[in-house]
Amino acid sequence: MSKRVVVDPITRIEGHLRAEVIVNDDGVVEDAFVSSTLWRGLEVIAKGRDPRNVPLIMQRICGVCTYSHYLKSTMAMEDALGIKIPYNAELVRTLMDAALFLHDHVVHFYHLHGVDWIDIVSALDADLEKASKEAFKYSDNPIGTGVNELKKVKETVAKFASHPQGLGPFANAYWGHSTYKLTPEQNLIGLAHYLKALEMQRIIAQMQAIFGGKNPHPQSLVVGGVTCVMDILDPARMSEFMVKFKKVQNFVHNAYYADILMAAKMYKTEPSVMKPMGVKNFMAFDSMKVSRDESLFDSGIIMNGDLSKVFDLDISKITEEATHSWYKDDEPLHPYDGKTEGNYTGFVDGESIGPDGNIIHSKNIDPKGKYSWIKSPRYDGNPMEVGPLASILVSYAKGNKKVVKIVDDFLGKADIPASALFSTLGRTAGRMLQAKLIADYGLIAFDSLIENLKVDQETCATYTIDKDKEYKGVGMGDVPRGMLSHWVRIKNGVVSNYQAVVPSTWNAGPIDSKGVKGPYEADLVGLKIADITQPLEIIRIIHSYDPCIACAVHVMDTKGNKLSEYKVDPLYGGVCSV
Repeated sequence: MSKRVVVDPITRIEGHLRAEVIVNDDGVVEDAFVSSTLWRGLEVIAKGRDPRNVPLIMQRICGVCTYSHYLKSTMAMEDALGIKIPYNAELVRTLMDAALFLHDHVVHFYHLHGVDWIDIVSALDADLEKASKEAFKYSDNPIGTGVNELKKVKETVAKFASHPQGLGPFANAYWGHSTYKLTPEQNLIGLAHYLKALEMQRIIAQMQAIFGGKNPHPQSLVVGGVTCVMDILDPARMSEFMVKFKKVQNFVHNAYYADILMAAKMYKTEPSVMKPMGVKNFMAFDSMKVSRDESLFDSGIIMNGDLSKVFDLDISKITEEATHSWYKDDEPLHPYDGKTEGNYTGFVDGESIGPDGNIIHSKNIDPKGKYSWIKSPRYDGNPMEVGPLASILVSYAKGNKKVVKIVDDFLGKADIPASALFSTLGRTAGRMLQAKLIADYGLIAFDSLIENLKVDQETCATYTIDKDKEYKGVGMGDVPRGMLSHWVRIKNGVVSNYQAVVPSTWNAGPIDSKGVKGPYEADLVGLKIADITQPLEIIRIIHSYDPCIACAVHVMDTKGNKLSEYKVDPLYGGVCSV
């Protein structure tokens, strides 16, 4: 008899997300639905505003992806107004972008996704000397894994474990789950790097603030360029950026890369981790200009997992529909013509498996109706996965020499085929490989900036806005979670329409009018769950995308009226995760 498992809310992500799966008697997922359960809004706030002010507002879409939206919104205005920004500004933006990517990827694995791979409780049983020696299997210069350092880490977590409130930040998870594959010693290594990554978080945030003024929500971008000219002309500030970058570079090489390699070796036979993806279409857009004629990552489309062909991306083929989303207009619309009018219909009465394994009454998704605040983007009618893996695969398939080298080296060291990339392990590894590429080559942009400043100190272009003209433009590029695009129409000197199509919209959108699932939902179908009261496998797959639901949902009432109130009870309606 089929059973419904509800995971609500999915935590350790940005925003509110719910997953429901229908599981058969063998524990295999027969169907899956993912819903964004709360909304927020900025797109319609842009209407009627001066386009020069909108980017500062748009970065408030999210508290994590601040610079991503700031940059793409600024680029949208520049594209609409036909502005070519100075070369120095392009390079500064790349350096800020590099800092953001490194910050996001390190934080994602260690503080959001890592405990899906690392069993914290198991680490308490580790032999310190064996763990210290184990670290040298994955790095010639391991970080924070000396016997005394590991002893301190173990003692720190042991104090949490002995506290009356339990493991503190590590409480209420599925420790001891059968799909954890690391040894106690390997878990201790990962835990040590979890704590070390907290320090890296601070350093990387400082890197971006050198040029951005602050972090989060930097302030130095303007339509036409950047305003941090005094910083890039200050040798002390430039040196500070480089020193901090190299500290992070060392962590990426000798902790992050090493831990993903370790995980790949240990998890490559775990079916729930190696399960083939449900959607094998990938889309990426070139990003991170490091010189006048080179970007680190390439644009393109891969269909059906075929790495022998990469198609050019045609932005006219992008649409969003709302057949199963809580909006009034269902039809597929190009983002330039997008509409954002809410139509909340709620959930339906039903049953699901409770935390104790018994059947309970719950409010469930109605797959025949509307069930998410996220729309369903499509490229030429097809669902697409976007994200670091998509970026790596497109660049790899196009023969980008830098990408080909790091991918082939990793596959060789992990002893896995390229086909293994089309999995949850591959998605998690793809994020690390992107971070490694930035760590290896990001300073090319730094060197290019130093050289150009010797002959050119321009950082901002001049322009005019003709109120008698109509403009439209798009700011597009890959950000830490995948391809992001901001679309604007300008009329009478102000914004007349605005849409943001974000990575988590591409990945987390509901089924479309043809009944075709997006990446999240499709990835869950066919998954075997060892214990339906502890659905770690579901959490691990969803976390591998690094969901940002705040980015994916943008709705508000322009008059400030109360629309609805929602009370979230994590114990009602299914299993809660940490």
